[in-house]
Amino acid sequence: MARKLPHPSTLCRKSHSHRPHLLLFLLPSAITSLLLLLFHHHHHHLPSLLRPLWDSPPLPFSRIPHFYAENTSLSLLCRLHGWSARSSPRRIFDAILFSNELDLLEIRYRSLLPFVHRFLLVESNSTFTGITKPLFFLHNTHRFDFAKDKILYARFTPFTNPNSPRPPFRMESILRSAVNSLLRQSGVVDGDIIIMADADEIPSPQTLQLLQWCDGIPPVLHLELRHYMYSFEFPVDFSSWRATANLYRPGILYRHSRRSNVILADAGWHCSFCFRRIEDFVFKMEAYSHADRVRHRSFLDHERIQRIICEGGDLFDMLPEEYSFTELIRKMGPIPRSASAVHLPPYLIENANRFGFLLPGGCLRTPE
Repeated sequence: MARKLPHPSTLCRKSHSHRPHLLLFLLPSAITSLLLLLFHHHHHHLPSLLRPLWDSPPLPFSRIPHFYAENTSLSLLCRLHGWSARSSPRRIFDAILFSNELDLLEIRYRSLLPFVHRFLLVESNSTFTGITKPLFFLHNTHRFDFAKDKILYARFTPFTNPNSPRPPFRMESILRSAVNSLLRQSGVVDGDIIIMADADEIPSPQTLQLLQWCDGIPPVLHLELRHYMYSFEFPVDFSSWRATANLYRPGILYRHSRRSNVILADAGWHCSFCFRRIEDFVFKMEAYSHADRVRHRSFLDHERIQRIICEGGDLFDMLPEEYSFTELIRKMGPIPRSASAVHLPPYLIENANRFGFLLPGGCLRTPE
């Protein structure tokens, strides 16, 4: 007797019923294969790619909203921040560690000159990675004659042993501690404000006015800076927080790290790798604490660097370092361009003919 064959639709249903089990079986294998492929070809990406699995974000800051409008009285602005107005302004001391950011330093000093009592600047003849470097500021002091009466400068020569170089972050710590000797010479007294920052972390004039004229500000106030890369054409986010405003008290030391849980929103600008010449990009890539990110000599190729500057790409071919997969995916790829040159350092806009490479449309770096 002939066997009765099942209806084709029954076979189809049985086949479909096994697919979820097949997928569950194949999925771990596929993920493992993908990770092995990534590790083989892009193993340097894995720590950033998997960071949300092994790392936790730092505690969030308590953000103080920042109020400002042109022609608004400082007494009103102080009240809007929950502070009270002073009868006379505080003195502000601007303390930085300088490497080779000459253009940004000029923009910084020109923009902040009316509000700063004394500029403190430490420069070393050695990079964080132990490379001998020129004293860029000392050789270009003529550019800063407009502020020479306010500048307190120190040249620092760290002891280096070529046979036993210090780790870059240790060298950075030593150089930053050298700023403290300038603080002791500066004449700072209780109640003065000390800005502790890098040269490319520029507080806005509006921020300094608040610090000058308001009582009730926190003793250590982090400054939330809008972060840019290569120029003000490529805004990244508001992730820059290391710059601080500090009410001076005896024993205070210069630091460039987390000091408190309070941060003032939209307090200025941080422009990373914002250089005029390609040679300056190469210098910083080899000089700063993360120089180990230069995994191949080809990373220092001038044509490659120029292309990446105009694309808003990553000089080190790295993934974003984020604590969540959502942020990591959102920031993958080039930085979106901005056509806005509004709310930037005033001296930059007033001298756009000199600093066009920092403005929208000026990504090409031409030889001087």
